[in-house]
Amino acid sequence: MIVRVVARLARWRTHSSEAGQSTAEYALVILGAVAIATLLITWATGSHAISKLFDSVIDKILPG
Repeated sequence: MIVRVVARLARWRTHSSEAGQSTAEYALVILGAVAIATLLITWATGSHAISKLFDSVIDKILPG
């Protein structure tokens, strides 16, 4: 009986030691993506790259 309890506890500890690990990995990936997006938006806003791109597209569509 004690052997079964010990075996069950060992399986539970092994199984539960990685519980939530994938959630933490997803959270880190999302944080990384947010950091990259923030840097990209900051660069695009500071350099007026979006407005220049928009102006060039409009100029090609509506020549004149």
